[in-house]
Amino acid sequence: MRTVRTSAGGESSVSQSVIEAIAEAKGTDPVELTPPLFEVIDPDALDQLFAATPTDERMGGQVVFTHNGHEITVHGDNSVSVKERDE
Repeated sequence: MRTVRTSAGGESSVSQSVIEAIAEAKGTDPVELTPPLFEVIDPDALDQLFAATPTDERMGGQVVFTHNGHEITVHGDNSVSVKERDE
């Protein structure tokens, strides 16, 4: 089982960080992800959910979804975990 954990930061949006983390876990290029992220979860909604607030405080919590045999967890601290699912 391979697990990748990254932190969203800098210029990358949360959804872009998710794409990059999935690609890293799969050992592929982000543009070659199948299916594309938008077919699994709404990237704009994901970005809005974890967007900075006027006081720049983030709420705790996480979003968990699956993408082609991997469990993706986006945490309130802007980290992304990608873990192969045991099937």
